[in-house]
Amino acid sequence: MPKCSTFPKTLLKHSLHLKPQTLTLTFLSYSSSNLPHTHHSLPPQIFKSPSNTSSHKWGSYKLGDLSFYSLIENFSNSLDFTSLEQLLHQMKCENRVFIEKSFIIMFKAYGKAHLPQKALDLFHRMGAEFHCKQTVKSFNTVLNVVIQEGCFDLALEFYNHVIDSNSFSNIQPNGLSFNLVIKALCRVGNVDQAVEVFRGMSDRNCVADGYTYSTLMHGLCNEGRIDEAVSLLDEMQVEGTFPNPVAFNVLISALCKKGDLSRASKLVDNMFLKGCVPNEVTYNSLVHGLCLKGKLDKAMSLLNRMVANKCVPNDITFGTLVDGFVKHGRALDGVRVLVSLEEKGYRGNEFSYSSLISGLFKEGKGEHGMQLWKEMVEKGCKPNTIVYSALIDGLCREGKPDEAKEYLIEMKNKGHTPNSFTYSSLMWGYFEAGDIHKAILVWKEMTDNDCNHHEVCYSILINGLCKNGKLKEALIVWKQMLSRGIKLDVVAYSSMIHGFCNAQLVEQGMKLFNQMLCHNPKLQPDVVTYNILLNAFCTKNSVSRAIDILNTMLDQGCDPDFITCDIFLKTLRDNMDPPQDGREFLDELVVRLIKRQRTVGASNIIEVMLQKFLLPKPSTWALAVQQLCKPMKVRKTISECQSRMCC
Repeated sequence: MPKCSTFPKTLLKHSLHLKPQTLTLTFLSYSSSNLPHTHHSLPPQIFKSPSNTSSHKWGSYKLGDLSFYSLIENFSNSLDFTSLEQLLHQMKCENRVFIEKSFIIMFKAYGKAHLPQKALDLFHRMGAEFHCKQTVKSFNTVLNVVIQEGCFDLALEFYNHVIDSNSFSNIQPNGLSFNLVIKALCRVGNVDQAVEVFRGMSDRNCVADGYTYSTLMHGLCNEGRIDEAVSLLDEMQVEGTFPNPVAFNVLISALCKKGDLSRASKLVDNMFLKGCVPNEVTYNSLVHGLCLKGKLDKAMSLLNRMVANKCVPNDITFGTLVDGFVKHGRALDGVRVLVSLEEKGYRGNEFSYSSLISGLFKEGKGEHGMQLWKEMVEKGCKPNTIVYSALIDGLCREGKPDEAKEYLIEMKNKGHTPNSFTYSSLMWGYFEAGDIHKAILVWKEMTDNDCNHHEVCYSILINGLCKNGKLKEALIVWKQMLSRGIKLDVVAYSSMIHGFCNAQLVEQGMKLFNQMLCHNPKLQPDVVTYNILLNAFCTKNSVSRAIDILNTMLDQGCDPDFITCDIFLKTLRDNMDPPQDGREFLDELVVRLIKRQRTVGASNIIEVMLQKFLLPKPSTWALAVQQLCKPMKVRKTISECQSRMCC
């Protein structure tokens, strides 16, 4: 350990004639400018009082105590915990007086350094080792440090230990204590206990404030208990606590995510009545809710209203709006929105551009995607990893993996590191183009660049190998996944099942299918998996086995889609003697779905029947109309169905 420079004798000599306050500042100035901040011992001369002044004391404090407190603050600010420990040890040896304020400063330093356990340890040492009495102030500081680090269970354990312990009988929780523990309980999902704590605040003469209500509302909303959260808003006002924008925003955001825009708008009106002005968080929640509902034009109107109310939109506002257009298949409209916003002074960021470029390519508008890329570069918005990845993915969707590879090289040359998504897109592009060799080279490049192969990468590799008839190679990769403990997803299972079925090893595929059903409840087959097996058994003319799979599909809550219908219609037409048109089969399927309250699946099958001119039975029509349509819309629905039949 390097030695600390000694305190200058001349300064020590002159300091004998200084006032205590001036002496403290001199010590602090010296320590800040001359003492190293890591791993050093403290010069004992700094704190040693001269013999002729040793009897001078300020109350119960000794001359030099303030210097110690100043150094504690200095070392805490610089996160020099080694020096802090040495300082505390020296103070203890000299029987110095410890004050709570100094410990609070150290607790906050441990929080800043992300060392919550150190703060807890020091709290317990306060009384036992340093004879400094803890109060609710130090208790709340430590509790907050632990919660800020996300150690909610540890915070609750600490809270219960202190409140229930006789050793801390002087610590009585106050409003801040309750706010912190309610927050921790909500974050661990124990909302009911949080409500109990909330109800018990009055027993300890504590009054809930706006933060208390907002925290509990947020916890209830996260559990889907929005009605209870809304009732708290009413209770809050009855109890005389003025609702703040945070409380309103919590409820408005939850209602918008649920799609209940009507109640959300009423709360906004209530905000105005209570004198709360909606802020950007309020508007962002409403824009998000409108976009989820597909009401994009209303979202644009709300944006204009937001500006009219002198509330400045931020990146989240614009990003949500642009992403809303993309998700509803209106990427070109999203580009127009971006252009209009840029004309008003807003500059699109990388997230907006990546969303739009990705959306344009997904909609088959690759030329527009490339044009947007060029305009983005010309405007001085430098693409990063996210935007490059969106472009590479888009070009691969267009069947241009070699061009995508060129952009990958450019990306790396400009100092942007490709991620798993970037490589996965390129690997998928080469597999789709039938170029297995280049796809494998991309996989190897990931390894060379220390880019982790997550489950999506493995799934793409297995799928690509199986599609190109490389079942043995796919099995090797599959076993590698298992040996490395990598999670198997639905795509990986479906790909391997598809590979077995293509190799006429349907029973092997069934084994994997049964593994999905039995071994992992969270990993259930989707409609793609079922269609692979249905097609395999129908191709082998094992219609009874296919019907068994279909029954399992319905029992597992998976609805048939258009491909499912086409598989059975082709089998009934080509492999049955006499051939059947499949009308009765689909009609029965509709009835079964309706009886199981699976209205979306039933609607899809009816749509297939109308497209194939296979009219449902009158009784099925009646059942479908009763189940699928609201009374006021029955006539309209029938008219639409008839018009579709005539087309």
